[in-house]
Amino acid sequence: MAEPIVEAVDLTKVYDTGAVTVPALTKVDLTVVRGEVVAVMGPSGCGKTTLLNCLSGLDSISDGDVRIDGVSLASMSDRERTSYRGRRMGFVFQFYNLLPVLTAVENVELPLLVARVAAGEARRRALDALAMVGLSGRADHVPDQLSGGERQRVTIARSLVNEPAIVWADEPTGDLDSEMAQEIVDLMRRLNQEQGLTFVIVTHDIAVGRRADRIIRMLDGRVVEEERPEVTDARTGHAA
Repeated sequence: MAEPIVEAVDLTKVYDTGAVTVPALTKVDLTVVRGEVVAVMGPSGCGKTTLLNCLSGLDSISDGDVRIDGVSLASMSDRERTSYRGRRMGFVFQFYNLLPVLTAVENVELPLLVARVAAGEARRRALDALAMVGLSGRADHVPDQLSGGERQRVTIARSLVNEPAIVWADEPTGDLDSEMAQEIVDLMRRLNQEQGLTFVIVTHDIAVGRRADRIIRMLDGRVVEEERPEVTDARTGHAA
């Protein structure tokens, strides 16, 4: 059997403001195996982003457990979880989160410099990551000089620079037109196939979902359905 990289058991998240209690996730059980591309889909407000944040340790959980590579996030302190994310996880967001005054290569190398990797090594790894996403020639450009698709490629390069075990993506194509969105999905599938990267992707776009190995559908904080679409090449319509 394929090795699980993410395991959630009875995962529950409740937001308590003091005046009102809002259940966001209710007893979610989920397993993601190493090298899998999983799309999480459902209507707005159903808990997709909350699930991603809880699985990745960005947000605390109210009950249950989340294990990454067999290690319980609940057993870690906040500092340990932050360190673990920096070493073992990559993140891609809809609106890029790039620093506008830094070039592409400087944005990509920043997490390594924060982790106190030597400057020369950080620059080498950042350039390698940009090459991996096809942006070697744009390394010295700031975000305003890049297209939306290129900015998202920089974000993906930044998510890969620490050689993560898993990449979490929250609406990675939400700010792109259909052609650029297709390029980003093609890139993620190529990185999955060539590098063995695991992706968990929150998306509203069924075209993105159909390129995943598995679709997890959510409603009202619960997983209500799973589907395994036939992965196709959207440009040819044929099975990949």
